[in-house]
Amino acid sequence: MRALRSSAVAAIAAVAALTAVSGCAQKSDTKGSDAVQVKASDDKCEVSKTSFPAGHVKIAVENKGSKVTEVYVYAADDRIITERENIGPGTKAEITATIKSGSYEIACKPGMKGDGIRQKITVTGGGEKKSDPQLDKAVAEYRKYVQQQADETIPAAQKFVDAVKKGDLDEAKKTYAPSRTGWERTEPVAESFGDIDPKTDTREDGLEKGQKWTGWHRLEKSLWDDKKITDDDKALADQLMTDLTAWQKRVGSAEITPTSMANGAKELLDEVYRNKITGEEERYSHTDLVDFEANVDGAEKAYDLLKPVASKNDPALVQELDKQFESVKKALGDYRDGDGFKSYDSVGNDDRKKLSDAVNALSEPLSKLAAAVAK
Repeated sequence: MRALRSSAVAAIAAVAALTAVSGCAQKSDTKGSDAVQVKASDDKCEVSKTSFPAGHVKIAVENKGSKVTEVYVYAADDRIITERENIGPGTKAEITATIKSGSYEIACKPGMKGDGIRQKITVTGGGEKKSDPQLDKAVAEYRKYVQQQADETIPAAQKFVDAVKKGDLDEAKKTYAPSRTGWERTEPVAESFGDIDPKTDTREDGLEKGQKWTGWHRLEKSLWDDKKITDDDKALADQLMTDLTAWQKRVGSAEITPTSMANGAKELLDEVYRNKITGEEERYSHTDLVDFEANVDGAEKAYDLLKPVASKNDPALVQELDKQFESVKKALGDYRDGDGFKSYDSVGNDDRKKLSDAVNALSEPLSKLAAAVAK
């Protein structure tokens, strides 16, 4: 889930300090004139170019502020074209994205909240490269995967919703985590629409001013913290089903490119680092490791589909990614319990640090995947 609580931001800072290097915001030495330079601070979002050609675009971000920030590129209808989250104070990050001609906005979000400080940009025609059949195939296969995950989420979510509406607390708890798996595997695509994610996957302290709390985490609180199901919860369950069905119907129209697949894989690792490692995502149910696995699954799917092209362009990167994906999956496997995982509140700080280190070791090379497929 995109919105962060202030406690989550603090937790990220603490983990980053322990790990010394965060895979979620890497230093970048991009200084070439072909890159769009973005200098983000606590009250400014300075963009070096407000007009540039369409095609593969490099965005070099420097956070000169005192807060963790995010940088987004929004289309005119507020769809997210690309993003990079969790860019710490004094650090740099590089984004490679495929952007078509049109009008857009670059937004910096100090504190990773709100609509951000926005700058209008124009992307002109003429920069698009001829499509690569292998990348076209990867996009087509990933589109099928995303739709499949949405289709499979609907019956799983219906079981959860039915249990809530029956007032069956135990069954609702049992079906809660499985109802979220498809969403967690493909969350960057779901978030690209902008309006669905806040209704389905927001935590209480991530609410914007005036926003009603709905979705999975509101129900999670009722089940595990309040330990009861109210009539309001039953109505919220119906609303969740309505919102997820809307997502299922719209997901086929999502704009997907090879670089958005690569950046989405990186975002899923950022989700693990930002929300799962800290225990923020599932603070009541402690089912964070289920989400963790789903995020890694989704990232690996995008990577596997892009791998044939990345192997030609950067074989050393692919070798490292293969190694680090296996390492993360092995680290996660240590916490399996039967068909599921241990409750995350039973995972101590030392073990959380080990998981964090494994995620960071994967996140760093994964941040280079978009550039590798864009060569």
